[in-house]
Amino acid sequence: MTEMTTGPAVGALAEATVGIAGDEAFVDALPKVELHVHLEGSMLPGTVLALARRHQVEDIPTTETALADWYAFKDFDHFLRVYRTAVQVLRDEDDFALLARETALGLAAQNVRYAEMYFTPFIHTRRGIPIDEVFAGINRGRLEAQEATGVEIRWITDIPGGLPGVDILAVADLTVQFAVEHGGDSVIGLGVGGAEVGVPRPQFARAFGAAREAGLRSLPHAGETTGPRTIWDSIDELGADRIGHGIRCLDDPALVARLRADRIPLDVSPTSNLRTGVVADYPSHPLPTLIAEGLAVSINSDDPPMFGTTLRDEYLHALRDLGLSRAAVAELAAAAVRHSFLPEYRKNVLLAEQQAAVAALAGGAGG
Repeated sequence: MTEMTTGPAVGALAEATVGIAGDEAFVDALPKVELHVHLEGSMLPGTVLALARRHQVEDIPTTETALADWYAFKDFDHFLRVYRTAVQVLRDEDDFALLARETALGLAAQNVRYAEMYFTPFIHTRRGIPIDEVFAGINRGRLEAQEATGVEIRWITDIPGGLPGVDILAVADLTVQFAVEHGGDSVIGLGVGGAEVGVPRPQFARAFGAAREAGLRSLPHAGETTGPRTIWDSIDELGADRIGHGIRCLDDPALVARLRADRIPLDVSPTSNLRTGVVADYPSHPLPTLIAEGLAVSINSDDPPMFGTTLRDEYLHALRDLGLSRAAVAELAAAAVRHSFLPEYRKNVLLAEQQAAVAALAGGAGG
């Protein structure tokens, strides 16, 4: 279970800004944390095209317009097929450094101070890229961005659920090995992503147990394209500290009660759910209901360029399309800090900065 802190009353201050600052100014002023974003899914369109040309990768569109059309996903399985094709442009340490640096700088430009970011080492090592080269690249890129802007990134190594033609349990063990032997203090957790249908979570109990013994957090995806069973199994079999997505918990009142009682956070990504066909439209998205049920939730971007979004956009959608108040949106920003694995003193600093930002917006109206 994630450690929870009380933190400043950000939401109460946020109410004072209603009608004072514009939505964009309000969102931009909030120091943010992101907990559910994929490194490979964060490649900017221009970077995909440039790397595809450099490495002569076939099956990749050759213009940004064509790439945007390519990212018009029919369903979740179609998204996974495109994702696995796109990552083939990553071939060497410099490519990984470029991706990590650009991704981190993009987050910093949105006033994101810290992110816990998934990446999937096996989809690169199976293409013959040495794991040392992968880690050298992503850590060089994240540290260059940190030096330039102060933004801090930590990795979550992700098991690729449902990857065709592989022994998934061997891949799970290998993913833990990569994290422990090569990640150092850059890796904070283990995840399992990709397909949920036909990929039962209990089979990963051994890998997640080994990860927890090594001091890593359990951060599986569950309850996005499948029902409550995947979430139950992630809690009971994998010892989940947080759940990626988890929106189908609402199908089971007993599960909602469990999540609420144990304060197990859900990393929610509204636009992702729309773009993969899991949810029909913003008014249908369950985020407001999850909040009303008293669940611990944060808002995230998942695979932002592929879904035509950013974390900033997700906060604006929460205000404009999901009908959340500024108090609720400020609380989502605070919740992301509390649900992170930053040291407690760092959480308190960020929570205080959020409170100060909202107070400044409120005070700016009176002059």
